[in-house]
Amino acid sequence: MSRRIVARRSPIHGNGVFAVAPLKKGEEVIEYKGTLMTHDEADDMYGDGGETGHTFLFTLNDDYIIDANRKGNIARWINHSCDPNCEAFVEENADGKPHKDRVIIQAKRNIKPGEELTYDYGIVLEVAHTARLKKLWKCLCGSPKCTGTLLKPKR
Repeated sequence: MSRRIVARRSPIHGNGVFAVAPLKKGEEVIEYKGTLMTHDEADDMYGDGGETGHTFLFTLNDDYIIDANRKGNIARWINHSCDPNCEAFVEENADGKPHKDRVIIQAKRNIKPGEELTYDYGIVLEVAHTARLKKLWKCLCGSPKCTGTLLKPKR
Protein backbone atom coordinates (compact mmCIF):
# COMPACT_ATOMS: atom_id res chain seq x y z
CA MET A 1 0.00 0.00 0.00
CA SER A 2 1.39 3.41 -0.91
CA ARG A 3 1.75 5.99 1.84
CA ARG A 4 -1.17 8.41 1.80
CA ILE A 5 -0.15 10.54 4.77
CA VAL A 6 3.09 11.79 6.30
CA ALA A 7 4.07 13.60 9.51
CA ARG A 8 6.14 16.79 9.34
CA ARG A 9 6.38 20.24 10.93
CA SER A 10 3.05 22.07 10.94
CA PRO A 11 2.17 25.74 10.55
CA ILE A 12 -0.63 25.13 13.09
CA HIS A 13 1.40 23.63 15.94
CA GLY A 14 4.53 21.46 16.27
CA ASN A 15 4.16 18.37 14.12
CA GLY A 16 1.23 17.72 11.84
CA VAL A 17 -0.01 15.07 9.43
CA PHE A 18 -0.37 15.86 5.75
CA ALA A 19 -1.98 14.10 2.81
CA VAL A 20 0.50 12.99 0.14
CA ALA A 21 -2.24 11.40 -1.97
CA PRO A 22 -5.88 12.41 -2.52
CA LEU A 23 -8.22 11.29 0.27
CA LYS A 24 -11.91 10.85 -0.48
CA LYS A 25 -14.79 12.06 1.71
CA GLY A 26 -15.82 9.25 4.09
CA GLU A 27 -12.54 7.39 3.64
CA GLU A 28 -10.89 5.88 6.73
CA VAL A 29 -7.53 7.65 6.92
CA ILE A 30 -5.91 6.03 9.97
CA GLU A 31 -6.67 4.37 13.28
CA TYR A 32 -5.55 6.30 16.39
CA LYS A 33 -3.29 3.85 18.20
CA GLY A 34 -1.51 3.70 21.54
CA THR A 35 -1.49 1.95 24.90
CA LEU A 36 -4.87 1.09 26.38
CA MET A 37 -5.38 2.31 29.95
CA THR A 38 -8.23 3.02 32.35
CA HIS A 39 -9.33 6.55 33.24
CA ASP A 40 -7.93 6.07 36.78
CA GLU A 41 -4.56 4.97 35.36
CA ALA A 42 -4.51 8.06 33.13
CA ASP A 43 -5.34 10.32 36.09
CA ASP A 44 -2.57 8.69 38.15
CA MET A 45 -0.04 9.06 35.33
CA TYR A 46 -0.97 12.50 33.96
CA GLY A 47 -3.22 14.16 36.55
CA ASP A 48 -6.83 15.05 35.76
CA GLY A 49 -6.91 18.85 35.81
CA GLY A 50 -6.04 19.51 32.17
CA GLU A 51 -3.02 21.53 33.28
CA THR A 52 -0.60 20.58 30.51
CA GLY A 53 -2.41 22.00 27.49
CA HIS A 54 -0.93 19.08 25.57
CA THR A 55 -2.07 15.49 25.43
CA PHE A 56 -2.01 12.37 23.34
CA LEU A 57 -4.86 10.82 25.35
CA PHE A 58 -8.02 9.88 23.49
CA THR A 59 -11.14 8.82 25.41
CA LEU A 60 -12.27 5.51 23.94
CA ASN A 61 -15.32 4.88 26.14
CA ASP A 62 -16.43 4.94 29.79
CA ASP A 63 -13.80 2.34 30.68
CA TYR A 64 -10.72 3.08 28.58
CA ILE A 65 -8.41 5.74 27.17
CA ILE A 66 -5.84 5.35 24.39
CA ASP A 67 -2.45 6.81 25.36
CA ALA A 68 -0.57 7.62 22.15
CA ASN A 69 2.41 8.80 24.25
CA ARG A 70 3.12 5.08 24.53
CA LYS A 71 3.14 2.94 21.36
CA GLY A 72 1.24 5.61 19.42
CA ASN A 73 1.28 5.99 15.65
CA ILE A 74 1.41 9.16 13.53
CA ALA A 75 -2.30 9.81 14.15
CA ARG A 76 -1.17 11.46 17.40
CA TRP A 77 0.32 14.30 15.35
CA ILE A 78 -3.00 15.25 13.70
CA ASN A 79 -3.72 18.79 14.91
CA HIS A 80 -6.99 20.30 16.12
CA SER A 81 -9.00 22.68 13.97
CA CYS A 82 -12.27 24.51 14.57
CA ASP A 83 -13.04 23.86 10.86
CA PRO A 84 -11.58 20.36 10.40
CA ASN A 85 -11.29 18.24 7.26
CA CYS A 86 -11.41 14.98 9.25
CA GLU A 87 -13.43 13.58 12.12
CA ALA A 88 -12.58 11.08 14.80
CA PHE A 89 -15.12 8.53 15.91
CA VAL A 90 -15.16 5.46 18.11
CA GLU A 91 -15.96 2.20 16.35
CA GLU A 92 -17.49 -0.03 19.01
CA ASN A 93 -16.49 -3.68 19.10
CA ALA A 94 -19.21 -5.89 17.59
CA ASP A 95 -18.92 -8.34 20.52
CA GLY A 96 -19.46 -5.58 23.11
CA LYS A 97 -15.86 -5.73 24.41
CA PRO A 98 -14.98 -2.10 25.30
CA HIS A 99 -11.24 -2.86 25.38
CA LYS A 100 -11.51 -3.75 21.66
CA ASP A 101 -13.19 -0.46 20.59
CA ARG A 102 -11.14 1.56 18.08
CA VAL A 103 -10.73 5.24 17.22
CA ILE A 104 -10.93 5.92 13.49
CA ILE A 105 -9.91 9.15 11.76
CA GLN A 106 -12.05 9.66 8.64
CA ALA A 107 -12.05 12.33 5.93
CA LYS A 108 -15.03 14.74 6.28
CA ARG A 109 -14.50 15.97 2.74
CA ASN A 110 -12.17 15.33 -0.19
CA ILE A 111 -8.60 16.25 0.83
CA LYS A 112 -5.90 17.20 -1.67
CA PRO A 113 -2.22 16.22 -1.45
CA GLY A 114 -0.34 18.76 0.66
CA GLU A 115 -3.32 19.59 2.92
CA GLU A 116 -2.81 19.19 6.65
CA LEU A 117 -5.24 16.77 8.29
CA THR A 118 -7.18 18.15 11.25
CA TYR A 119 -10.09 17.18 13.48
CA ASP A 120 -11.95 18.85 16.33
CA TYR A 121 -10.48 17.48 19.57
CA GLY A 122 -13.69 18.25 21.48
CA ILE A 123 -11.87 18.54 24.81
CA VAL A 124 -14.20 18.77 27.80
CA LEU A 125 -12.57 19.27 31.19
CA GLU A 126 -14.40 18.53 34.41
CA VAL A 127 -12.77 21.56 36.06
CA ALA A 128 -13.85 25.18 35.57
CA HIS A 129 -12.68 26.69 32.26
CA THR A 130 -10.72 29.58 33.74
CA ALA A 131 -9.01 32.22 31.61
CA ARG A 132 -5.70 30.54 32.47
CA LEU A 133 -6.93 27.13 31.26
CA LYS A 134 -8.38 28.66 28.08
CA LYS A 135 -4.98 30.24 27.41
CA LEU A 136 -3.27 26.92 28.12
CA TRP A 137 -5.63 25.23 25.66
CA LYS A 138 -5.43 28.07 23.10
CA CYS A 139 -6.37 27.14 19.54
CA LEU A 140 -3.90 28.02 16.79
CA CYS A 141 -5.85 26.61 13.83
CA GLY A 142 -6.16 29.97 12.06
CA SER A 143 -9.62 29.17 10.67
CA PRO A 144 -12.14 32.01 10.24
CA LYS A 145 -14.40 29.78 12.40
CA CYS A 146 -11.79 29.54 15.20
CA THR A 147 -13.25 29.69 18.73
CA GLY A 148 -9.86 30.53 20.25
CA THR A 149 -9.76 27.42 22.45
CA LEU A 150 -9.65 23.64 22.13
CA LEU A 151 -12.06 23.41 25.08
CA LYS A 152 -15.71 22.63 24.55
CA PRO A 153 -18.51 23.63 26.95
CA LYS A 154 -19.38 20.98 29.53
CA ARG A 155 -22.37 18.90 28.48
